Parts: sequence; C-alpha cells; structure tokens
Amino acid sequence: MSMLTPPGMGGKKYRVTGDRYPRMRRPRHRRRIVLTLVATVCALGLIGWGTLQLIDVFGGKGNTAQASPGKKHCQEGGRANGAQARSAVQKPPAPGTLTVNVFNATQRSGLAKRTADELKKRGFKIGKVGNAPAAYDKKVKGAGILLGPKAAVDGPLKVLATQLAGAQQKTDDRKSAELDLILGDAFKDLATQQAAAKSLSVLAHPSPAPVEDNC
Repeated sequence: MSMLTPPGMGGKKYRVTGDRYPRMRRPRHRRRIVLTLVATVCALGLIGWGTLQLIDVFGGKGNTAQASPGKKHCQEGGRANGAQARSAVQKPPAPGTLTVNVFNATQRSGLAKRTADELKKRGFKIGKVGNAPAAYDKKVKGAGILLGPKAAVDGPLKVLATQLAGAQQKTDDRKSAELDLILGDAFKDLATQQAAAKSLSVLAHPSPAPVEDNC
C-alpha cells in the first residue's frame, strides 16, 4: 500500500484502502449563520409591517377606502337635513301686512296715541287706539302684552315683539288676524328703530340649527 496526500488536506497523510476516499465537507457553522441571518431579516420585516398596521388603525387611517363612502353619505344627509330645516322656517310677515290695535292699560293719558303714531312710522297698519279692555285695564304690571290669534304665534306676534322688548305674548280665540298691543305700567318707550330693525333682520335670517352628527 502507498501513502497519498490528496490536495486540500493540509499536508496530512491518509491511508488509502480499497476504493474509498475521505469526504470534503464545508464547516457546518457557516450554514447556521446564513440561516440565522435570513430568519432575522424575515422577523424584522414582519415586525415592521405589523407596526405600520397598528399605526394606521390607531391613527384613524385604517379602512379609509371603506369609511369614505359612509362619511360622504353622512355629509350629504347632513346637507339635506340643513336644507329642509331652512325651508321649514317660514319667512316672517312684513310690518305693513299687520294691523295692530294699541290700548293703554295705564293711568298715563295719550300713551296709546303716541305709541300708535310711532308704529305707523315704522310701517305697521294701525287699527283701534284707546283704553285697554276691562280684563286688562290697570292690570298689566309689565311693559306690555302682545295679544293675537293662535295662528300668529310663529309669525306676526314675533314681528310685533321686535318693537317692544320684554312684552308678554298671549293668544286668544279671536277670528280676525289683528294684533293687540296693550301697554302696561312698566312701559317707557318702544325699542329704538335701530334695535328693532336688527331684531327683524335676525328673525328673517335665523342661524341654522346644528345638525346632529351620527356618522
């Protein structure tokens, strides 16, 4: 038998018997390092992706494509409700369409006449002028009472109320559309024309009511 030294064996001598030769294997620790690096990269990728998903969900950005149609529908519904609310508000009648009877329930003479003249200057139609009926004469302690039919609550009475701050509004079973202004003991004067005009403007253009957001 002969002694051979195969190349790559580091100078070591091996005895060759039969037809078998020593196997050349790469060190196993390199394969472990490669597998470890691949697993680490995959794990980091999964962690990064999961972190982004959590940020989107808690930041309100998740399911944006699905939430947008519902939000759009809700906004359209809110605009529709706002338009319906504005259309439901009736435009108040103009002072020139209202007939007002002015009655004096105090002991001060000439009060009804002076007040009626001022209302006429502001565009109101004047009906009866004189002392208050017995049911109210000397019995009105406040600035005055505005009296009219039940149908006048949401329009005519509110328009007349812009002329006298603090007046009490009441209704009765009268058939006519005329309004009564009964002056009480606390009455001093009508609201200034500037203040009355501002109140009429607000009455004609009310602020829209807030729409409840259920989206």
